[in-house]
Amino acid sequence: MDRQTLNVFIAVGLFLALASLVGQILKWKKGATPVIDNLNARINAWWVMVAVLGVAFFFGKPGVLLLFYLLSFFALREFITLTQTRGGDYPALVAAFYCVLPFQYFLVYIEWYGMFSIFIPVFVFLLMPFLASLGGDTTRFLERTAKVQWGLMICVFSISHVPALLTLNIAGYEGRNLLLIAFLVLVVQSSDVLQYIWGKLMGKTKVAPNLSPSKTLEGLIGGVVSATLLGGALFWMTPFSFLGALALAFVICLMGFIGGLVMSAIKRDRGVKDWGHMIEGHGGMLDRLDSVCFAAPVFFHLVRYNFT
Repeated sequence: MDRQTLNVFIAVGLFLALASLVGQILKWKKGATPVIDNLNARINAWWVMVAVLGVAFFFGKPGVLLLFYLLSFFALREFITLTQTRGGDYPALVAAFYCVLPFQYFLVYIEWYGMFSIFIPVFVFLLMPFLASLGGDTTRFLERTAKVQWGLMICVFSISHVPALLTLNIAGYEGRNLLLIAFLVLVVQSSDVLQYIWGKLMGKTKVAPNLSPSKTLEGLIGGVVSATLLGGALFWMTPFSFLGALALAFVICLMGFIGGLVMSAIKRDRGVKDWGHMIEGHGGMLDRLDSVCFAAPVFFHLVRYNFT
């Protein structure tokens, strides 16, 4: 971890310390209300998540790969748990968890971009239906196959693009690629938080009330604009110019919003509010990663196309 990356974590730590102080003051003045308790639970969870990310960054590429491998594993488990499967899906599910997932991250580790970028969307997508057919169960076969494919696409392929940022060779930016991950995570997660805050302060117009009642047009505009400006202010930690950082921040904020909406639609289809209960105050792993799932591959390929 270089000095700039360490400074980023120090700044985030100071911000979380301020948030914790505000949360405790609110609890002292207004008492233990559900809203305040949820706020403090979310802040405490952020402390844990930032600490885990910091440990992974400390160990460099191996640490980051291991962390996101585990995130993909737990995210895929949440996804499959909420989708209806049958005994005939067993060969495909075993292959997904214990063959496809580790091999995808191995491809990232050895930096084989050509295979990493097509392994799941081409080879695995064609193999999964065959494995499912071995069970001889044709009941809702197309639906069941699509669920496994979609789970791998979102939880493994998309998330693996975050550590894949370490494989990019950008002239004049050698040894600083951890900051690209920090930029992506900070901007996308800040957009989520700021959309929530702006929505609570000014939100009136529902964007998709049947999918996510808490998402409003005012929250979307305020959150995306605020997080985009934050991305522009963080241009110093990237190989981008100020305008380039603004543009990329805007794109990944929009992709994060799209990801949150799509994943909410899946949850509504399954009749649940959260993907799980792994992270106190946040729900499941996918509840925290839904925006990153959609933003990461777009960010990776835009950076790769324009800067390598």
